[in-house]
Amino acid sequence: MTKLSTLAEAVASIPSGAHVALSGFAITRCNMAFAREVIRQGIRRLTVSQCVGAMDADMLAGAGAVERIIYGGGSLDRFGRLNCVNRGIEEGTLVAEEYSSLSLAFRYLAGALGLPFIPIRSLRGSDILKRLQELAPAEIGYVDDPFTGDNWLVLKPLIPDVAVVQVQVADEGGNAWIMGPRWDNEEQVKASKRTIVITEHLVPTEVIRREPERTLIPGFRVSHVVHLPFAAHPTSVYRAYDYDAEHIRHYAEATKTPEGFQKYLDKYVYGVQDHWGYLELVGGLKHLNNLIADPILGY
Repeated sequence: MTKLSTLAEAVASIPSGAHVALSGFAITRCNMAFAREVIRQGIRRLTVSQCVGAMDADMLAGAGAVERIIYGGGSLDRFGRLNCVNRGIEEGTLVAEEYSSLSLAFRYLAGALGLPFIPIRSLRGSDILKRLQELAPAEIGYVDDPFTGDNWLVLKPLIPDVAVVQVQVADEGGNAWIMGPRWDNEEQVKASKRTIVITEHLVPTEVIRREPERTLIPGFRVSHVVHLPFAAHPTSVYRAYDYDAEHIRHYAEATKTPEGFQKYLDKYVYGVQDHWGYLELVGGLKHLNNLIADPILGY
């Protein structure tokens, strides 16, 4: 059964107030076309979770689509801070539950395994735990080990309403491959109630079946498949295209002030009708062709 849909249709299936897990990492495999469409559709009050905060989450936060972020810190890698996220935290318009990346991955793992909680050692004695005890006391607890009697810190599972995952290859049924680093994406998908797959390449199911061991996301977990080349631009997708350094620098500079970011949104989000209009605006095929990955190196 085909699950193909347009990006607009997939985004429209997410109500305001939903919890969305994002697959990106800093400036790699971010759900950028998704974020721009969420903003265009006016979806609000989202909770966003992500092991390492990335450019997609920053854009959503700056546009007022997010009211809570659950993450393990983050940045635009060599290009600077997540200015919109940091400004929202400083101004009190964005609630931030900040974990270590490992502990957030554990929360996804607990959700993936259907556990009521998961024990962890690494947060003990940290300032991160002190802040969580103040901000999100319902997400942490303590239990005694029935075997040794030791007291353990435990974390509540994360169960997002939807995971949005940028992939390299998928079929119409949602069976998908992720090449290169996977981070917490597999646990995000298993923990979430459903998944939206955004793929660079759409292939026949016969291709997927030839190498079943590569299928990280099985189709039964997927509600929508969106075939959208360059959907992660200006971030990178391993073995597809590299990041667009010039555009990310422009974004990082624009987000230093609310006024600068609004001008960015007016031009690159509200100023185009859809993803194809955005790609034309950033330079079209001539520019994008310069970002195509080397077939050997992957970038």
